[in-house]
Amino acid sequence: MKNLEWKAELRDPNLARLICKKIGATQVAKIRQTDTYYNVARGRLKKREAVAVERSIGSPEPIEYIFYERPDQVAPKVSDYTIYTHDEVLTRFGQAPLPEWLTVTKVRELYLWNSIRIHIDDVHDLGWHFEFEILMNSEKDIESAPERAEKLKSTFLPALGEPIGMSYADLLEQHIAIQAKS
Repeated sequence: MKNLEWKAELRDPNLARLICKKIGATQVAKIRQTDTYYNVARGRLKKREAVAVERSIGSPEPIEYIFYERPDQVAPKVSDYTIYTHDEVLTRFGQAPLPEWLTVTKVRELYLWNSIRIHIDDVHDLGWHFEFEILMNSEKDIESAPERAEKLKSTFLPALGEPIGMSYADLLEQHIAIQAKS
């Protein structure tokens, strides 16, 4: 599966929530997520454990393993990802316990708007961040995704800080390294 994603610092979470409301985005859930990242030969693999803090529709998310490959760049980027079960991870990556890299915990407010997932994230040790994911399931989605991404970025710009080109795991690794030097 593929999506076009983009991430930025979030300077004003309340303003981002108001913008979501103004554009008609629906808050689907508020979820506490723990992502355990593993060292793999290429790409990234994380185990996501989620506990609903608040949920307006659906049921709690099961544990899932997400493998993805995408460039680290500030501009919106295409992420190619696969969601695995535990058994599928064992088949794909081997039976031995995978070496853990680090764990990222966050509280995610998930909004949906025109099949776009909007995230307002409070990431432990890193603060507030904003992210969106535009699913690209068809040729039409692939063609329209860059324009939709630019429109969304400009709509939320008043609430945002600097764009981010890397994963939360990379940011956390940098944060830990800085803390170790202090």
